[in-house]
Amino acid sequence: MRKLVVFLTVLAFAATACEQDDYPFWSDGPGGDMPGGQQGVTNLKDPALAWNADSFEASIGGQNSFPTLTNTFNVNVSYESSRPEVATVNANGVVTLLSGGSTLITASSAADETYSASSDSYLLTVIGGASGEADDDSLVFASTGDPSSEDDISNTNFKGRITVTFSETGDAAVTGDTYGYVTVDGNKVTVNNTGGQVLIYELKGTTANGYFKVYGAKKQAIVLNGVSITNPDGAALNNQNKKRTFVVVKGTNTLSDGASASYTKEGDEDQKAVLFSEAQLIFSGSGLLTVNALNAQEKSGIASDDYIRILENPTIKINAGSSAGHGLKGKDYVQLSNGSLVVSTSAPMKKGISTDDYVLVEGGTHMVSVSGGVAYDEEDAEYSGSAGVKADNYFAMTGGSLTIKNSGNGGKGINAGSYDFDEENHTVADSYISGGTLTISTTGREVNDVSAKGIKIGWVTKNGSGEHAKVTGNAGNLLVSGGKIIVNSSGGEGLEVKGNLTFDGGETHVTSGSDDAINCQGDLTVNNGFVYAFSSENDAMDSNGDTKLNGGYVMAICTKGTPEVAIDANTEDGKKLYINSGATVVAYGGLESGYSASQTVYSMSGTAGAWNALYDGKSFIAAFKAPSGISTFIVSAPSLSSGYKSVSVSGEGKCNGAWATSGISGGTSVTLSNYTGGNGGPGGGGPGGWW
Repeated sequence: MRKLVVFLTVLAFAATACEQDDYPFWSDGPGGDMPGGQQGVTNLKDPALAWNADSFEASIGGQNSFPTLTNTFNVNVSYESSRPEVATVNANGVVTLLSGGSTLITASSAADETYSASSDSYLLTVIGGASGEADDDSLVFASTGDPSSEDDISNTNFKGRITVTFSETGDAAVTGDTYGYVTVDGNKVTVNNTGGQVLIYELKGTTANGYFKVYGAKKQAIVLNGVSITNPDGAALNNQNKKRTFVVVKGTNTLSDGASASYTKEGDEDQKAVLFSEAQLIFSGSGLLTVNALNAQEKSGIASDDYIRILENPTIKINAGSSAGHGLKGKDYVQLSNGSLVVSTSAPMKKGISTDDYVLVEGGTHMVSVSGGVAYDEEDAEYSGSAGVKADNYFAMTGGSLTIKNSGNGGKGINAGSYDFDEENHTVADSYISGGTLTISTTGREVNDVSAKGIKIGWVTKNGSGEHAKVTGNAGNLLVSGGKIIVNSSGGEGLEVKGNLTFDGGETHVTSGSDDAINCQGDLTVNNGFVYAFSSENDAMDSNGDTKLNGGYVMAICTKGTPEVAIDANTEDGKKLYINSGATVVAYGGLESGYSASQTVYSMSGTAGAWNALYDGKSFIAAFKAPSGISTFIVSAPSLSSGYKSVSVSGEGKCNGAWATSGISGGTSVTLSNYTGGNGGPGGGGPGGWW
């Protein structure tokens, strides 16, 4: 998870032109705590919780110095381990190691009237415990989690095992090569499987000047069993076999190139990464693999000219330097089914995870950190930025955990759906999120017309520029039906979709410090789920089509002022905001003028920085956590009869603590008044302006 910072700006407006019944944002209105008194939106202080490392490796039974947490203002912190079967963390932050694997250790603090909510995480990899694979000559592997697929190594019948042990002092040693396939030149080892046997190649030992290279025409397994290979000239592991390749990770392993590696091609052979494969790469096992791309040739950490998939339960760490390439590049697609992928890239316009097709996250715990900025792409003749995940077709998530941090200017967390893919395939598939936890933080700003965004889905072409630009084409939809999404973009839009954006479930929490929190080029529809959108510089929720709130729970906060609003639609082109029966809505900053509502829309006075609730005459409908300094709201909900301020919530918080639907009690009843404004009312003004 990542640090969440809510940016609130101080708003001050003259009260003289305000209608008495409008209840301006600095007054609590009827029953308020401070009638007539100034209640401006305050700048919450960021507690800036931060671990001193994004990832850490610890050994069971070893002397471990765990990462430390910076908590400058000594706020109350809670701790969580995403996989308590691997390691637990107590209320004081003390970690206990239990078994091999990886888990996300998160420290978080709740918002109050002084501090914004904050959280930060590091990926803990535990070495030790059961390895999942016996150190013997067995040709049989246990299932790796998908027994119905050929990607599960247990479905392959291997015919033999060749073991290569690299040496720091002499030549690499080879055993089991009854076929005569292996050639050794010091620690430069080449396998040429001309007989077509389905074999296992097991790599052990250490070399600072070597490589492993394999040719073949049948699927194969490469077992990394405590091996460390550095090739100062190029790829440490070069797979020229174009058939399915299983990479089984056991123990602790390292593959590296060198800063001066030239990656010279041999004939037509590619050599695109420290670990390169012509074939599919399917990772499994329960050990640790670290890949260091130190080159200055834009070569990646791991790359395949086919697809890449991670099954249970390895930890793969990729460190790509400031002149290297992408972290992990799968040409056909990337599928994260289990295990842990930890990627760090620092080169301009490079991606943590990149694919020419789609990225699917099904399980596991994954973290991507990107810091590279904008650079000129000679091939495309344009400036380009970095991304945590770049998928030319679509992005999908059904389970697991993915955390992305991008600090580069023009950087994006997720960038899915490209014009080039659409032009070639005549379609961009819909991106979707139905499960798992997705956490994204982007802190860069726009450079050379390359904007920073938390999530960008799809593409758009325009004729003209600025306010007069007309859209001539667009593609790329996003459906959110489950899971948890937390996005903060301090220098750009939080969630941008070039097609239609639909919420059918899940919990989505998006904040932006400089643009729309949630934006789409097509229709924005909420049917179900929990949605929170906060922007201090633009609309909270904005669509260039219709905005349809049909159900679910929507909280939209805009503190910028006219002409920005909490919930917007493209009325200039005849589109409209619809608040339909079944939706529960809380807004601050006004609604788009000309909206249509099939249930009553009210003005409500509550308590800033506290839980407030909506009541139907018999029970609480929901509670919402008001930002500090904001105490008047536009509200609408089925059968809504009154509001409550300063309620208590003991039930589970939803949408990163913005909503609750259970365990609501106490509080003081407040009267609702009909909301009659367009982009006005609480936190807004009269039609056409603020006051």
